[in-house]
Amino acid sequence: MSLPSQPLSPDSLPSVTTRKTFIGALVAALAVSAGGGRTSAAASAGRRKTVLLHSAWDTINIGDIGHTPGTLRIIEQYLPEVHVILWASKIDERVRAMILRRFPKVEIVQGSLAGKEPADDRLRAAIDRCDLFIRNSGMGQDTAFMSYCRARGKPYGLYGQSYFASMVEGKGAEERIALLNAAAFIYTRETKTLAILRAAGVKPPVLEFAPDGCFGIDVRDEARGLAFLRRTGLADRKFITVELRTNTPKFPGVDDTRTPKLNPLHPTPAQVADDERRAGVYRTLMAEWIRRTGHKVLIAPETIKELGHNRRLLFDPLPADLKPHVVNCDEFWNTDEAASVFARAHTVVCHEPHSPIIALANGTPIVHIYSAFHGSKFWMFDDLGLGDWLLEFDSTPVEKLIATVMSIHTDYPAAQAKVAQAMSFVHERQRQTMLAAKQTLAAAE
Repeated sequence: MSLPSQPLSPDSLPSVTTRKTFIGALVAALAVSAGGGRTSAAASAGRRKTVLLHSAWDTINIGDIGHTPGTLRIIEQYLPEVHVILWASKIDERVRAMILRRFPKVEIVQGSLAGKEPADDRLRAAIDRCDLFIRNSGMGQDTAFMSYCRARGKPYGLYGQSYFASMVEGKGAEERIALLNAAAFIYTRETKTLAILRAAGVKPPVLEFAPDGCFGIDVRDEARGLAFLRRTGLADRKFITVELRTNTPKFPGVDDTRTPKLNPLHPTPAQVADDERRAGVYRTLMAEWIRRTGHKVLIAPETIKELGHNRRLLFDPLPADLKPHVVNCDEFWNTDEAASVFARAHTVVCHEPHSPIIALANGTPIVHIYSAFHGSKFWMFDDLGLGDWLLEFDSTPVEKLIATVMSIHTDYPAAQAKVAQAMSFVHERQRQTMLAAKQTLAAAE
């Protein structure tokens, strides 16, 4: 699927041109200030505006880590005048250090809206100081932050969000829809969620598609990444990566409380069979890639939980003659190190979506072989014109997966151009989203 000159229909992206013209005029008017030409929304108000970004969902998944530096970079590029507070749901010293190296001016808070600890008080005070609350990309159905901001009179927006249909259906749906309608803007990270919200009558001032904030990522750890490549003998653009998602618990001995369970403590026999069959598909792909190209394969983790399963299902069963051509990553890495490696990969083939996002942001072709059970976020790649690289895992014959990877290899410059075209569209959508944020900040008292 090639990227059309108008990537999505007017029905999918309502009034983008109209809104673009309107906001552009508004921003131009705000550019004139007594200070002599400052171009920020804050200049008209005589003070610096503050954005609070709710993000950093976890530290054991490079996607849940990657959302944060991605959206921080977008804000930095298009709203350089604002002060940014990061409400980090989960953060460790490694991730904190990565964020502060790249964004040294960002203020980081943690805590709970309903908590009674000092950190919770600091969080609530930070929200009181902000002029705009942004919920970063994710799949969560939580609405507590919307209720809190609405009660405090704080504008809030949703950035690159996905929802299951249950968000706008069933018990409490009317209240949840009212909270969504009260948002200053909602950007869904794929048009499947956009359609769900529209069908339910959700109508905030801005309801449009904009891809996952992780697409904004530019952090790299070149020292670690290059050392890894040297140590493992992986040459630039001469290796593919494969990444599997298994039906296994997120933490040993801890059950998944969600419905449906995406990380079951006790997988069913059918789920175990799914894992083994999918691993077999990957092993066949690895063997064919090595045989046809003579290049290597990196088995890489998107989440820490897959390290052991990668070895058990992907590496250990390989024939002895293939193992010298395959590198199994036995240690979990931070997002910036992964980015440095993905930037030099030939193609990233992944069951999860965020390694492909990080790869695309670094100019590398991808194949996302997905399971719809994990949510609608996979559809964003089709929205970007990369439908040819989007394959449903269980219904796709292994021969088609191999053919897709080999077609990238056959005309690699064309594949790189396709990545550049998709990312050009991403960058334009990022710019548009920040115009809406600027409009909201301009209206904030």
